[in-house]
Amino acid sequence: METVKPKILLCEDDTNLGMVLKNYLELNDYDVILERDGKLGLAAFQREKFDICLLDVMMPNMDGFTLAEEIRDINPDVPLFFLSAKTMKDDIIQGYKLGADDYITKPFDSEVLLLKIKAILKRNEELHKEEVNAEFDLGNYHFNPRLRELGINGKLQTLSPKENELLKMMCEYKNDLLPREAALKKIWGSDTYFNGRSMDVYIAKLRKYLKEDETIEIVNIHGNGFRLVAP
Repeated sequence: METVKPKILLCEDDTNLGMVLKNYLELNDYDVILERDGKLGLAAFQREKFDICLLDVMMPNMDGFTLAEEIRDINPDVPLFFLSAKTMKDDIIQGYKLGADDYITKPFDSEVLLLKIKAILKRNEELHKEEVNAEFDLGNYHFNPRLRELGINGKLQTLSPKENELLKMMCEYKNDLLPREAALKKIWGSDTYFNGRSMDVYIAKLRKYLKEDETIEIVNIHGNGFRLVAP
């Protein structure tokens, strides 16, 4: 039986780079759809199912950041990489705040990009395969990681995969220190500065979701990690 190739949406307005990258990825057994601007990229994403998106930031008609927001509205879970000549820290932070799994600055090594794609797809495959049977009671909340649901008083919040994994790890370390490095390596793949900033965004989201029970708190243990305080 023929193996289904992982499908990549590549949005890149540089014709030469786009074709070189498309050909390289196809030689490595990926199915690649190349679009030249953000609007065409969005139309492709609405039309087809992709395993990962590689988005240039500076594109005509719709830039990569705007496209990422549109993609996240449709599918908050699909892995997403930015490929950008914009190397300012603020741009990189914005990319991670939009939920990027990686922000790769140009020029980059195609082989390194390939390894990163393989790693993120392997991680996602393992996360999907993993059977999560444990459920957790946190004060008045009930958390079901398998369904990615956090409920209180009949209201359900569906968590994104990263939110779900982060809260699950916190529950496993409840009332104890969850080392920052451990969470970053397990969920983000490495404990880089920018992955740390990305995790801080997710911590803020979890605090917002848990605010209806005053007995629950996510405490920042400066320089070390986090502690989920719950009865």
